[in-house]
Amino acid sequence: MSDNSFGTLFRVTTWGESHGPAIGCVVDGTPPGINITEAELQTWLDQRKPGTSRFVTQRQEPDQVSILSGVFEGKTTGTSISLLIQNQDARSKDYSAIKDKFRPGHADYAYWKKYGIRDYRGGGRPSARETAMRVAAGGIARKILGRSIKIRGAMVQMGTESIDRNKWNWSQREKNPFWCPDAKAAAHWEDYLDGVRKSGSSVGAVIEIVASGIPAGLGAPIYGKLDGDLAAAMMSINAVKGVEIGAGFNAATLSGEENADEMRMKNGKVEFQSNKAGGILGGISTGQDIVVRFAVKPTSSILTPRNTITKQGRNTTVETKGRHDPCVGIRAVPVGEAMMACVLADHLLRHRGQCG
Repeated sequence: MSDNSFGTLFRVTTWGESHGPAIGCVVDGTPPGINITEAELQTWLDQRKPGTSRFVTQRQEPDQVSILSGVFEGKTTGTSISLLIQNQDARSKDYSAIKDKFRPGHADYAYWKKYGIRDYRGGGRPSARETAMRVAAGGIARKILGRSIKIRGAMVQMGTESIDRNKWNWSQREKNPFWCPDAKAAAHWEDYLDGVRKSGSSVGAVIEIVASGIPAGLGAPIYGKLDGDLAAAMMSINAVKGVEIGAGFNAATLSGEENADEMRMKNGKVEFQSNKAGGILGGISTGQDIVVRFAVKPTSSILTPRNTITKQGRNTTVETKGRHDPCVGIRAVPVGEAMMACVLADHLLRHRGQCG
């Protein structure tokens, strides 16, 4: 399995399995002299870790990160930064009953057909447990980007229930367990997801990630499109089945006049009168907010019996016990933020390398 890395100049390689002794990553390309501590990275990891509410998996992992290399006396050295998180609460016995069964909607079957071997414990390598290292790497990327660039994510839809965009308030985002910017929607979602959770089922979600303070000029017009790299990064997150930039699929319903982001000069600066493009035109950032949304499918591990087959080719049913997220989209919010940070840091370094 060679495809464990992403990025060009800012490059992240992850390793480890859900129920192995540890997970980790190596981050290459970080400039020297950047102040960074384990506590700063931990701030972001604490937003993603399991067991933080009744609406996420109750696996109790502190996700305590250790910096093993690339930092000396609190500053990056310019060499590879190695990060490690020990797995402390894996319960592999929860999966022994399904070791020969494939969970519908999960990567079990496809992984087995490709490699001829499958780690059934919590999903093994394809598990969302791997995303903890992306969040840690995203913390380093944020340091490269600097304080002037802000990256925030929000859940804008859970199952069939959407927020009211007229009630969007970023300050509400951290006052509920769903990263929801609409206080009324968040209150409704509690009852909604409680019902889903108690029934042993799951629902999907739509996540929106917004990056502000991005300079114009990041990206390239053909094979290095900023939106192309962002789409690939978001699609690489577990359970993501769709990505859109700006108006996205809704752009197909707009007229040319409606879709045009008109421009005027104001106080010597360009001012856009709308942002249907999501801050990217021709693969290059315009200086507006970069807006990305992605759709997360329902968690595949559910208690409801589903038809499946065994490794031996027999028809059977499967129900997955253990500790699972009834809506994996909740913990996907900090992961999406991290992937946005990693892509932007990579493109910032690439832009400097070409244009100074």
